[in-house]
Amino acid sequence: MEAIGRAVAQGRAGDPAAARRTLLDLWSTIGVTGDPLHRCTLAHHLADLYDDPAEALAWDIRALDAADALTEQRLRAHQEGLRLAGFRPSLHLNLADLYRRLGSFDAAAAHITAARRHASGLPEDGYGTLVRTAIGEVAEAITRRDTDRRASAPGVGA
Repeated sequence: MEAIGRAVAQGRAGDPAAARRTLLDLWSTIGVTGDPLHRCTLAHHLADLYDDPAEALAWDIRALDAADALTEQRLRAHQEGLRLAGFRPSLHLNLADLYRRLGSFDAAAAHITAARRHASGLPEDGYGTLVRTAIGEVAEAITRRDTDRRASAPGVGA
Protein backbone atom coordinates (compact mmCIF):
# COMPACT_ATOMS: atom_id res chain seq x y z
CA MET A 1 0.00 0.00 0.00
CA GLU A 2 2.92 2.35 0.68
CA ALA A 3 4.33 1.78 -2.81
CA ILE A 4 0.90 2.41 -4.34
CA GLY A 5 0.58 5.59 -2.31
CA ARG A 6 4.00 6.83 -3.45
CA ALA A 7 3.08 6.22 -7.10
CA VAL A 8 -0.24 8.02 -6.69
CA ALA A 9 1.58 10.99 -5.13
CA GLN A 10 4.00 10.97 -8.06
CA GLY A 11 1.09 11.21 -10.49
CA ARG A 12 -0.52 14.01 -8.52
CA ALA A 13 2.80 15.85 -8.46
CA GLY A 14 2.73 16.07 -12.25
CA ASP A 15 4.34 12.89 -13.53
CA PRO A 16 1.44 10.63 -14.54
CA ALA A 17 3.54 8.63 -17.02
CA ALA A 18 6.03 7.60 -14.33
CA ALA A 19 3.18 6.88 -11.91
CA ARG A 20 1.50 4.66 -14.52
CA ARG A 21 4.75 2.74 -15.10
CA THR A 22 5.22 2.23 -11.37
CA LEU A 23 1.64 1.07 -10.84
CA LEU A 24 1.78 -1.25 -13.85
CA ASP A 25 4.98 -2.80 -12.45
CA LEU A 26 3.26 -3.23 -9.09
CA TRP A 27 0.24 -4.79 -10.84
CA SER A 28 2.58 -7.33 -12.43
CA THR A 29 3.93 -8.17 -8.99
CA ILE A 30 0.52 -8.37 -7.28
CA GLY A 31 -1.10 -10.32 -10.10
CA VAL A 32 -4.74 -10.73 -11.00
CA THR A 33 -5.30 -13.07 -8.06
CA GLY A 34 -3.32 -11.06 -5.51
CA ASP A 35 -4.61 -9.29 -2.42
CA PRO A 36 -7.98 -7.75 -3.34
CA LEU A 37 -7.26 -4.59 -1.33
CA HIS A 38 -4.05 -4.01 -3.24
CA ARG A 39 -5.71 -4.77 -6.58
CA CYS A 40 -8.71 -2.54 -5.87
CA THR A 41 -6.62 0.39 -4.65
CA LEU A 42 -4.06 0.15 -7.44
CA ALA A 43 -6.61 -0.26 -10.25
CA HIS A 44 -8.80 2.56 -8.90
CA HIS A 45 -5.89 4.99 -8.82
CA LEU A 46 -4.36 3.77 -12.09
CA ALA A 47 -7.64 4.48 -13.89
CA ASP A 48 -7.30 8.15 -12.90
CA LEU A 49 -3.92 8.31 -14.65
CA TYR A 50 -5.40 7.78 -18.12
CA ASP A 51 -6.95 10.51 -20.25
CA ASP A 52 -8.54 7.93 -22.56
CA PRO A 53 -11.85 6.83 -21.00
CA ALA A 54 -11.59 3.35 -22.54
CA GLU A 55 -8.23 2.72 -20.87
CA ALA A 56 -9.50 4.13 -17.58
CA LEU A 57 -12.64 1.97 -17.84
CA ALA A 58 -10.57 -1.24 -18.04
CA TRP A 59 -8.87 -0.34 -14.76
CA ASP A 60 -12.04 0.75 -13.00
CA ILE A 61 -13.67 -2.56 -13.96
CA ARG A 62 -10.69 -4.32 -12.37
CA ALA A 63 -11.13 -2.17 -9.24
CA LEU A 64 -14.79 -3.16 -8.88
CA ASP A 65 -13.93 -6.81 -9.52
CA ALA A 66 -11.31 -6.69 -6.77
CA ALA A 67 -13.78 -4.97 -4.41
CA ASP A 68 -16.15 -7.91 -4.96
CA ALA A 69 -13.41 -10.19 -3.55
CA LEU A 70 -12.61 -7.86 -0.64
CA THR A 71 -13.80 -8.58 2.88
CA GLU A 72 -14.56 -6.29 5.80
CA GLN A 73 -12.00 -8.25 7.82
CA ARG A 74 -9.26 -7.48 5.27
CA LEU A 75 -10.16 -3.80 5.29
CA ARG A 76 -10.09 -3.62 9.09
CA ALA A 77 -6.72 -5.39 9.12
CA HIS A 78 -5.38 -2.61 6.91
CA GLN A 79 -7.10 0.30 8.64
CA GLU A 80 -9.72 0.26 11.35
CA GLY A 81 -12.80 2.17 10.28
CA LEU A 82 -12.62 1.37 6.55
CA ARG A 83 -15.82 -0.20 5.25
CA LEU A 84 -16.73 -1.73 1.91
CA ALA A 85 -19.88 0.36 1.92
CA GLY A 86 -17.69 3.41 1.35
CA PHE A 87 -15.97 1.90 -1.70
CA ARG A 88 -18.88 0.78 -3.86
CA PRO A 89 -20.57 4.15 -4.56
CA SER A 90 -17.32 5.63 -5.82
CA LEU A 91 -16.43 2.59 -7.92
CA HIS A 92 -19.86 2.54 -9.59
CA LEU A 93 -19.72 6.32 -10.03
CA ASN A 94 -16.42 6.04 -11.88
CA LEU A 95 -17.79 3.34 -14.15
CA ALA A 96 -20.95 5.36 -14.84
CA ASP A 97 -18.89 8.42 -15.71
CA LEU A 98 -16.58 6.51 -18.06
CA TYR A 99 -19.40 4.65 -19.83
CA ARG A 100 -21.13 8.03 -20.24
CA ARG A 101 -18.00 9.58 -21.74
CA LEU A 102 -17.87 6.66 -24.19
CA GLY A 103 -21.51 7.21 -25.15
CA SER A 104 -22.73 3.96 -23.59
CA PHE A 105 -25.63 5.59 -21.77
CA ASP A 106 -27.50 2.41 -20.80
CA ALA A 107 -24.41 1.01 -19.05
CA ALA A 108 -23.79 4.43 -17.50
CA ALA A 109 -27.34 4.56 -16.18
CA ALA A 110 -27.04 1.08 -14.66
CA HIS A 111 -23.89 2.07 -12.78
CA ILE A 112 -25.25 5.43 -11.61
CA THR A 113 -28.26 3.54 -10.24
CA ALA A 114 -25.88 1.21 -8.41
CA ALA A 115 -23.90 4.19 -7.09
CA ARG A 116 -27.10 5.75 -5.75
CA ARG A 117 -28.17 2.45 -4.22
CA HIS A 118 -24.87 2.17 -2.34
CA ALA A 119 -24.62 5.88 -1.42
CA SER A 120 -26.26 5.29 1.95
CA GLY A 121 -23.00 3.59 2.97
CA LEU A 122 -20.99 6.76 2.45
CA PRO A 123 -19.70 8.57 5.51
CA GLU A 124 -21.19 11.93 6.45
CA ASP A 125 -17.98 13.83 5.77
CA GLY A 126 -16.20 15.64 2.96
CA TYR A 127 -15.56 12.44 1.04
CA GLY A 128 -19.20 11.39 1.26
CA THR A 129 -20.34 14.84 0.13
CA LEU A 130 -17.87 14.77 -2.77
CA VAL A 131 -19.12 11.39 -4.01
CA ARG A 132 -22.80 12.27 -3.56
CA THR A 133 -22.31 15.52 -5.48
CA ALA A 134 -20.49 13.72 -8.29
CA ILE A 135 -23.27 11.10 -8.48
CA GLY A 136 -25.73 13.94 -9.11
CA GLU A 137 -23.46 15.55 -11.71
CA VAL A 138 -22.97 12.29 -13.61
CA ALA A 139 -26.68 11.45 -13.45
CA GLU A 140 -27.50 14.83 -14.97
CA ALA A 141 -24.87 14.37 -17.68
CA ILE A 142 -26.32 10.94 -18.52
CA THR A 143 -29.79 12.47 -18.83
CA ARG A 144 -28.39 15.14 -21.19
CA ARG A 145 -26.45 12.44 -23.08
CA ASP A 146 -23.36 14.55 -22.55
CA THR A 147 -20.04 12.84 -23.28
CA ASP A 148 -17.75 15.71 -22.24
CA ARG A 149 -15.28 15.20 -19.42
CA ARG A 150 -16.55 16.71 -16.16
CA ALA A 151 -14.36 19.50 -14.82
CA SER A 152 -14.58 17.97 -11.34
CA ALA A 153 -13.65 14.44 -12.45
CA PRO A 154 -10.43 12.97 -11.07
CA GLY A 155 -7.65 12.22 -13.48
CA VAL A 156 -4.77 13.49 -15.53
CA GLY A 157 -6.79 16.22 -17.21
CA ALA A 158 -8.10 17.50 -13.86
